[in-house]
Amino acid sequence: MKKLLAIILLAAMAICLFSCDSKTDSEEIKDSGKMVIGITLYEPMNYKDDSGKLIGFDTEFAEAVCAKLGVEPTFQEINWDLKETELKSKNIDCIWNGLTVTEDRKANMDFSTSYLVNKQVVVINSADSAKYTTAESLASAMIMAENGSAGESAIKADTNLNKAQYTAADVQAAALTALSAGNCDAIVIDYTLAKASVGVGDYTNMMIVDSITLTNEEYAIGFRVGSDMTAEVNTIIDELIADGTLRTIAEKYDVLDLYLECVGK
Repeated sequence: MKKLLAIILLAAMAICLFSCDSKTDSEEIKDSGKMVIGITLYEPMNYKDDSGKLIGFDTEFAEAVCAKLGVEPTFQEINWDLKETELKSKNIDCIWNGLTVTEDRKANMDFSTSYLVNKQVVVINSADSAKYTTAESLASAMIMAENGSAGESAIKADTNLNKAQYTAADVQAAALTALSAGNCDAIVIDYTLAKASVGVGDYTNMMIVDSITLTNEEYAIGFRVGSDMTAEVNTIIDELIADGTLRTIAEKYDVLDLYLECVGK
């Protein structure tokens, strides 16, 4: 009898462990009551206002989606260079921070519907406006981008920029600071960040080099490969597009042009 009870107990434990391990991402998120969202801080996607409150296009977008899912968004700052590792290890449930869709990344994550068109741009100090007008003119310059970013990829892909003396920054904001301090000659960053930062405050004396054309790209949310959250969130995105919520958020953070170019509504 004791042996039979032990066997039954072990079987019950095995069933419990199997059922727990076999939960889908959607079930785990809803059971926990929160979605852990991997971000870095950069304007206008996810950044802090003067009071220290996290705001931004992606921040409010995530809040709107989570409200429909019935869970709370938990924003967690991550090392952008380790974002795939953070996602795969389940330290975060998704990456939602101006994440560029690339073929290489498709092997490591599932992407939601794209919601913004973006591009990489070269930013310099205005005093160098006559010196740096083409990619060729930057071939011997000191240039910087965020480690593991689309900006870094754009530098490596350009036949002139890849000849420059390149240094990686931890985050895009650090690249802006380095340029402001004169620690590099140019940086390659997201247009969304450049548009929000260049010519303002500490970056008043910076400018985008409009004559240099780099890669265009799309932003989407990154989920684990095979996650059922991708389809569920895509349905909600369609609803937020249809009812005008996403457009309103885009207008608020001055990215309506990039939203319309991608979504067209």
